[in-house]
Amino acid sequence: MMNNFNDIYSHCVLDTQSTCEHTAELRALGRNDDSFEASGLHEECGVFGIASQPGADVPAALNTFYALFALQHRGQEACGIAVNDKGVITCRKDVGLVLDVFDRETIDALPGSMAVGHVRYSTTGDSNVENAQPIAVSHIKGNLAVAHNGNLVNAGSLRHEIEMAGGIFRGTTDSEIIAYTIVRERLSSSSIEEAVRKAMHHIKGAYCILAMSPRKLIAARDPNGFRPLVLGKLGESYIFASETCAIDAVGGEFIRDVEPGEIILVEDGRLTSIDSGLKAEQSFCSFEFIYFSRPDSVHHGASVELARRRMGRALATESGVDADIVVAVPDSGVPAAAGYAEESGLQNIVGLIKNRYIARTFIQPHQNQREQAVRLKLNPLAANVAGKRVVLIDDSIVRGTTSARIVTALREAGATEVHMRVSAPPFRYPCYFGTDVPDKDRLIAVGRSEQDIAEMLGADSLAYLKVDTLRKILSDEGISSCTACFSGEYPIELPEEPQTDVFSHPIITLTGK
Repeated sequence: MMNNFNDIYSHCVLDTQSTCEHTAELRALGRNDDSFEASGLHEECGVFGIASQPGADVPAALNTFYALFALQHRGQEACGIAVNDKGVITCRKDVGLVLDVFDRETIDALPGSMAVGHVRYSTTGDSNVENAQPIAVSHIKGNLAVAHNGNLVNAGSLRHEIEMAGGIFRGTTDSEIIAYTIVRERLSSSSIEEAVRKAMHHIKGAYCILAMSPRKLIAARDPNGFRPLVLGKLGESYIFASETCAIDAVGGEFIRDVEPGEIILVEDGRLTSIDSGLKAEQSFCSFEFIYFSRPDSVHHGASVELARRRMGRALATESGVDADIVVAVPDSGVPAAAGYAEESGLQNIVGLIKNRYIARTFIQPHQNQREQAVRLKLNPLAANVAGKRVVLIDDSIVRGTTSARIVTALREAGATEVHMRVSAPPFRYPCYFGTDVPDKDRLIAVGRSEQDIAEMLGADSLAYLKVDTLRKILSDEGISSCTACFSGEYPIELPEEPQTDVFSHPIITLTGK
């Protein structure tokens, strides 16, 4: 539909024709070709699960709906809910936002006391209904529904092994590989939780898994704890979620984080912790604190909001500059801007107005859609920035095309200087754990100094948060973090050539009445 809005674009401040002399170079970084689409910087997914007591006041499906709505920031491509009604698993999923896929009628058609749900942004696989989750399967020992957040580093070899053994796939995701591996292990296991434990010894990488059988709800987290997963309680019901904000959304009580390498079983209202037998060594994704998670969430006892404020204060200490005001790029740059202002003593004002009806550009699936959304998404408030030296705070810079437009817009609104400060270190390396950082030739920071990048963006100066500073901020909160996309130091051994083309086999879907 956006292609019909050319008349709106012509009046939008964030114009496609940047005044920066480096426009061609920036466009090359953000060009939309096949290789870019396959490896663009992607958002995480979100999972939620609940095991209710029969006769609970709020149906499991409705609580899952509320929780997925709270987790919508983690994925906007597709969503789904699977429910368990006396051993019968029913699943509804589709491409679209939670409010697009579900309404009261569809929720009422999903009875049951147990449920798992998922919101998706693809890290592997295309955006279509076959790749939406949860994945519900029927096998020789029963039924199973699986929801997964993360990315496997050995998905290619596992899929090849499964296909050579006669296995077939409907979609192109590593989540389907996880479901298949659990089912395969179930054949020789005495229980579904034992099958999950065995499967964890085959899959490598980042994963948080919710598995629902006819009688049990199981949560499992990889031994590095790359991705967040928390445990809570709602009355007599146990709940699991990617973030604490989802527990808050259903009126639940946070209990604790699921530990790296831990399996938690809920059966007949009882909770049991199971050791996977894998060596646990926390490597929590630092980008959860920088961008992914909602600011009102808490990970391993650390507030996302407060951590972002500390990042902003550190920026002011490390790279302060003479200026008049601090302006945040909404929304994830807001806490860091507040911290910068607190430390520097500068006034923190609203300088960019965000259109709340435009989805987050970071998780648009294709570059041209991201660019179109940016033009409609942000507009400078000239009354606040005209004649001012601005410190512009953002959470990250990937290709730089969005940042260049924002800098240009502020100058056109009358800002006399624009100094950009970034509350994350520069992206220089690929991520194999769920944040699909683009190839190096798409990353503006690769092979360029901060001064070079500032010139490309049209900014008067630029400074990033230092990697060591980020690590210390999180370490002070008790978090041992993964910073591989910034430092190139990977916490686990990777395949010599991590495979991605194994997921490129086309799936043909016929639709019609």
